[in-house]
Amino acid sequence: MTVPAGSQAVDRAAALLALVVESEEPRTFTSLVDELGLAKSTTSRLLHALERNRLVRRDRAGLFRAGALFAVYAAQHDTSQDLLDVAQATLDEIGERTGETVNLAVPRGDEVVQVAQVDASYLLGLTNWLDVSVPPHCSALGKIFYAYQVMTLPDGDLAVPERGKPLSRRQLELDLVETARRGWAMTWEELEEGLVALAAPVHARDGTVVAAVSVSGPTTRITAADVPRLAEQLSSDTAAISRQLGYRKAKP
Repeated sequence: MTVPAGSQAVDRAAALLALVVESEEPRTFTSLVDELGLAKSTTSRLLHALERNRLVRRDRAGLFRAGALFAVYAAQHDTSQDLLDVAQATLDEIGERTGETVNLAVPRGDEVVQVAQVDASYLLGLTNWLDVSVPPHCSALGKIFYAYQVMTLPDGDLAVPERGKPLSRRQLELDLVETARRGWAMTWEELEEGLVALAAPVHARDGTVVAAVSVSGPTTRITAADVPRLAEQLSSDTAAISRQLGYRKAKP
């Protein structure tokens, strides 16, 4: 296959930019040269071009970081759509595998905002959660944001759903500790009898939890025996989304 004129330089610049942006730490010039295998003169020329266009910047120590253009983009755009673009394929895979309702949500102040849903393939349990507001402490998604301290559990009495079996405040606090420890949340008939939901966190590059994904359905299909397997799969799915956002879990 013949490479079009000029595209080789673009490909090299793109590869260089990806290394800088996706790295957990600022990059040295030498590490970039070594990893890409380019000549020092070529690497230097490409980095200068990326700097001129605000795609990378060099700090006082001479290390290369993502440029100001990325911050401008983040400030001017709703990142929920970017997140959805990254996550959609995984959401579809979860829905196809489980047959249950799958939701993607983000925290906004003290609220959980649903930004996407993959509908269940069953009629029983099919609900459009995008249009439903529920107390966060009664949802698996909300528990994720509380457990990872993205949202703060309010003081005072907690709302009690009409048809659910809510935990006491003490039980909820213990549940949130366990959620953070194991890496996934569960609600079992706390919002409504017969309804169970599992959720797992999505991490940004810096480790912050920026979203959560849930699977929900009736207890007739999601049984207590199913929970460990589904939770492990869901955690693996959200970890894949997190990796696409640049997150790399620290090694123990």
